[in-house]
Amino acid sequence: MARKADIVVIGAGQAGLSAAYHLRQRGIVPGRGFVVLDSADAPGGAWQFRWPSLTLSTVNRVHDLPGLAFGDAIALDDPQVQARVAVPQYFAEYERRFELPVLRPVSARCVVSRGERLRIETDRGVFSARGIINATGTWTAPFVPHYPGAETFGGEQLHTADYQGAEHFRGKHVVVVGGGISAIQLLDEISQVTTTLWVTRREPQFRTGPFDIEAGRTAVAMVEQRVRAGLPPLSVVSVTGLPETPAISAMRARGVLQRHPMFSEITESGVRWSDGREERADVILWCTGFRSSLDHLAPLDLREEGGGIRMGGRLATQVLRDPRVHLVGYGPSASTIGANRAGAAAAAELIATLGLGKAMG
Repeated sequence: MARKADIVVIGAGQAGLSAAYHLRQRGIVPGRGFVVLDSADAPGGAWQFRWPSLTLSTVNRVHDLPGLAFGDAIALDDPQVQARVAVPQYFAEYERRFELPVLRPVSARCVVSRGERLRIETDRGVFSARGIINATGTWTAPFVPHYPGAETFGGEQLHTADYQGAEHFRGKHVVVVGGGISAIQLLDEISQVTTTLWVTRREPQFRTGPFDIEAGRTAVAMVEQRVRAGLPPLSVVSVTGLPETPAISAMRARGVLQRHPMFSEITESGVRWSDGREERADVILWCTGFRSSLDHLAPLDLREEGGGIRMGGRLATQVLRDPRVHLVGYGPSASTIGANRAGAAAAAELIATLGLGKAMG
């Protein structure tokens, strides 16, 4: 027998908790009205799996969840506290404070349409819902591009998701691949204990000066435009560029930010460019980002021919092929502040679509 609820939220990270909060605020009853399925053993979303050196002082920013400020939930006496410790404490208190019906660990394996309802098959049984808000993020879908010879490499290949600290690389020559914020952070740490080579597919763009609200809105609008057209989303940082921070200035002074173009193949002992130049490597660290974790939605056939999902709704959270499905933490909402706003919009629009009550605001 499937457990029934009007709405199932899949994922209990920033976006999922925000959506759950707004569902409850709009009168949807926990339990029979909505439940939240989370694949992790404990609260914290992807934050609980981040590398130890990512502290509250080095993380970009942890945006408050709606209704409860970070500082009101946990003590902020030490800015050097690990993000993977502090943020899960915040999320746990948030779930407790608002009595959110989070079930864990429950992993959604596939979602299938069954007439007017959606069947969510999990490793802990079957759920049936009239609509879903998917908030599975990207952490469980690390992306590593394929290059010829990858299987012959005699060294170690790791992804950002595997990183646990620079000491692991001491005494090894490390090729760091990627031009995002995480790549820069890990390159900085690793280059202080060993030799590195930085490789990116495109020339990184660094921005100087403040990144104001208008610039942020412009960047998000560009990503939103793509998903509304059914194109695969770009990361927001690919639009905004990398901030010129004191840490980056120090890296440049140390000669660490000498960017090299992408190699064309991987050899047994390193990497090779199309002009024949080779570089020995003990480790290739792929800081090449993540893809949206949406495989469990494949039976719903939501994707367009180009691989994207055509989105609609006020903040581009509603899947146009199936309005019963909302994606939060996808495209323009793949940031902590974007996830908050998307959670509110998705809750209101799905309630209206399903006729569960009058959406407020």
